Amino acid sequence: MNLTIELSDESAARLKQQAEAHGLSLQAWVQALAQEKACAEEGEANRRKSRAAAARILEIQQRVKPDPEGWRVEDYIDRGRP
Repeated sequence: MNLTIELSDESAARLKQQAEAHGLSLQAWVQALAQEKACAEEGEANRRKSRAAAARILEIQQRVKPDPEGWRVEDYIDRGRP
């Protein structure tokens, strides 16, 4: 997909300087910036999902009653193992 973006001469000059400092063309630099931004937003969405899952797990754990025998999860896992 081709996209045309209009920038002020000042902004375009700054982007061009940054691109040159990284040894990239202006187009490659803008593509890299866009990819970086997209990945950052995806990462934040994943962090929000993880925090929501952790909160839900803690909510569920608060309703769990202690084992009447006093067993821990590890005890159940080890039960029946030789």
